[in-house]
Amino acid sequence: MPKPSTNSPSLMHMHLDSPISEAYRSLRFNIECSVFGREAKTITITSSSRGEGKTTTAVHLAVAYAQIGKNVLLLDADLRNPSVHLAFGESNAKGLTNYLVEHYTARELVKKTHIEHLSILTAGPVPQNPSGLLASKQMDTLLAELREEYDIIIVDTTSVLHITDAKIIATKSDGVLLIVEYGKVKRSVAKKVKEELQLANVKLIGVVLNEIKHNSAEAYM
Repeated sequence: MPKPSTNSPSLMHMHLDSPISEAYRSLRFNIECSVFGREAKTITITSSSRGEGKTTTAVHLAVAYAQIGKNVLLLDADLRNPSVHLAFGESNAKGLTNYLVEHYTARELVKKTHIEHLSILTAGPVPQNPSGLLASKQMDTLLAELREEYDIIIVDTTSVLHITDAKIIATKSDGVLLIVEYGKVKRSVAKKVKEELQLANVKLIGVVLNEIKHNSAEAYM
């Protein structure tokens, strides 16, 4: 993926003919081809470690689906370091953790964005037991409810190494995208992450090579 100059979803929404917009449209198309013949309404985005662009990918992929008229929910399930709300300039005072702990309804917590067909559910206050909440029956209930309401759910979660949260959410999803930062992550580390996901019986849709310079991306246009 080319490296965006900003995490704002407006970049892609307003510049539909930019290399970044085209890259995420291509990613959306590739996902549809990869899951051909089976339903994939819930896609989890993760990485091997922090700072590899998983949230940026989640945001722009959600926009790419919204652009073709899909009713999209972007769910921030990174309960340790949430950031989806920052990309949209929203508050994180209430969100997923309020649903899981305080029994708010999803309708009370989901927020529509300025982008047509795209809504978000922020993470909410950082809880004491993120893994336990994500593994709970309440989380299963929420995902089942959201699948009925939306065409596709993009889930931003934690990185895979050292924390079990991402693997928990991945097992509840229809597919997983692994984000790898170009030139940063060693092949052995990426391979280890892929193996851990496969051991968890996760449906790995593919690996996204992120943070490629614009001039490198344009060479393949």
